[in-house]
Amino acid sequence: MTTLVPSPVRIIGTGLIGGSLGMALSSSGAAVQVEDISPGTRSLAVELGVGSLPSPEDPDPQLVLVAAPPDVAAQVIGRALRAWPQAVVADVASVKTTVLEGVRALARGEDLPRYIGAHPMAGREVSGVIAARGDLFQGRPFVIVPHQGSRAEAVTALKAVATEIGSVPVTMDAAAHDTAVAQVSHVPQVMSSLLASTLLAPTETALGLSGQGLRDTTRIADSDPRLWVEILGANAASVAGVLGEVRDRLDGVIGALESLRGSPDPSIGSRRALASLVADGNRGVRRIPGKHGGRTDAFATLTVLVPDRPGELARLLTEIGQIGVNLEDLRLEHELGRAVGLAHVAVDATREELLTRSLGERGWTVAEA
Repeated sequence: MTTLVPSPVRIIGTGLIGGSLGMALSSSGAAVQVEDISPGTRSLAVELGVGSLPSPEDPDPQLVLVAAPPDVAAQVIGRALRAWPQAVVADVASVKTTVLEGVRALARGEDLPRYIGAHPMAGREVSGVIAARGDLFQGRPFVIVPHQGSRAEAVTALKAVATEIGSVPVTMDAAAHDTAVAQVSHVPQVMSSLLASTLLAPTETALGLSGQGLRDTTRIADSDPRLWVEILGANAASVAGVLGEVRDRLDGVIGALESLRGSPDPSIGSRRALASLVADGNRGVRRIPGKHGGRTDAFATLTVLVPDRPGELARLLTEIGQIGVNLEDLRLEHELGRAVGLAHVAVDATREELLTRSLGERGWTVAEA
């Protein structure tokens, strides 16, 4: 099997991202060498198929991918640049400006052009190499972050990595990247954690009333605190800026609610403020790209009742395929004690009528919106 990626590839740090990169690149035909500060993690990575342990007889790596937290990435990059003077060295940390500044301070001038930043935009709410998956990056953006002195072959090497792991390469500078990830990743993590932290107060009876909406909005709150302290600290300025805008909006919502509380003549302006919040949220969520990079308003979501019996979900998916409709997204909802589950099926909006009619003819119940 041939690969476009410079090989061998040395991956330093075999957690979720490093491990998943190793699995994906190994599957593409690249020779992957693994390195980790923890001997146990290193051995587990090899056993899981991330790569092999380097030996003195192995050729030097042509590409080094540093999968270390932002606070130590620059030091690891500096050591890699010195150890392998012919290799392109990239990091995949989730923050780029602080890492680039650290590399500039540590690296020799002649080494700096071989460094380039990257950030595969994928992850899970679980961490560690045991959670690594070779398909983690498929269809996801792979941000390439060159600096002014980066060599052209460094950019080419990372575009090859993106292609081989099934990602979509996107090129940005470090500052633009950090602002973007604050908006679409780091602040959502903070907001989810803030919401989940309010659940420490309710009684067990109150929590028993919770439904899918609460699960959806708090899913990513179950993340590694140590990792997120490093990420948020490294991107503090961008995250604080976005949260400042959230705070201003929240102050307006609180003010509107207080004016409505117990008022015999509710303010029209206060009601308008609340409606504006929800309407702006509608517009915002529709801007999130769908599976193929399209806008979500190009899709329609059908809710299909699925009997709580073995094989019923598989039958639904099979029959959707038989009808000739491509499934864009699927979300399942099932509450304890409910006789049916709810399959929220997203499809091309132009196929909604066909799928609704055809599923009804096959005996499925499609809930009205």
